[in-house]
Amino acid sequence: MDDVQYNVSRWRRVVVVGTTGCGKTTLARQLSLLLGIPHVELDAIHWGPGWTPAPLEVFRAHTAQALSGSRWVADGNYGKVQDIVWGRAEAVVWLDYTLAVLMGRLVWRTLRRIVTGEELWNGNRESIWDQFFTEDSLLLYALRSYRRRRREYPPLFTQPCYSHLSVVRLRSPRATRRWLRRLRPVSDECSGPSS
Repeated sequence: MDDVQYNVSRWRRVVVVGTTGCGKTTLARQLSLLLGIPHVELDAIHWGPGWTPAPLEVFRAHTAQALSGSRWVADGNYGKVQDIVWGRAEAVVWLDYTLAVLMGRLVWRTLRRIVTGEELWNGNRESIWDQFFTEDSLLLYALRSYRRRRREYPPLFTQPCYSHLSVVRLRSPRATRRWLRRLRPVSDECSGPSS
């Protein structure tokens, strides 16, 4: 597992993982633009109207269909489709930030979405009640899943079925920004003055 890897120009299928709120979707969109490949957001496939999760067989079928192309960047941590996503991916980018960074980002993102009424997937919106006062809170989920993900990912990366993956582990937003800057297309870095 590489803490930093810059040779990504040949990556065709990439998955971005990390604890809720770390910025998976944002980074996946940036990589999609940088590499010129489609972006697949697994949350959009998983969540139906009224925050109803897709039935397992439907979620698996739709994920397989969305990732059937030869080039894509996906984001999400869904174990129930991990064999499909990781099995087809060439690389995993793991945003392994501190809990303080994650919680700060998640609180800010949640409040912004509530205030603006931002629609997420299939008409779903976050609410103050759901996010701060129920068992379905993403904040609570992030707290519960943080240590588990940090414990589970390293052994997963060493499993024979995932030995084909290049793994990049980024430990801070600053490291991620630095990594992205280094990934600028060669044509951008080497172009001369325009005439």
